[in-house]
Amino acid sequence: MTAEHVGPQDVPPPRGRALVDELLRQKDVQPILTAEDPNGREIFETDEELHDFVEYTYAARHSELT
Repeated sequence: MTAEHVGPQDVPPPRGRALVDELLRQKDVQPILTAEDPNGREIFETDEELHDFVEYTYAARHSELT
């Protein structure tokens, strides 16, 4: 048996996390740091919507632990 040389053309395209990171880089996507977007508009129209989102996210993340 002989080992074959593997060149860049033989490497499959990025998948999963690497693909997501590349797409985010191409679109220059920035993380949301506050409840307001960069244009000053609120992401959630009401405090209730924000509360519902936080409650849902908390429950979803903790359901994966059990």
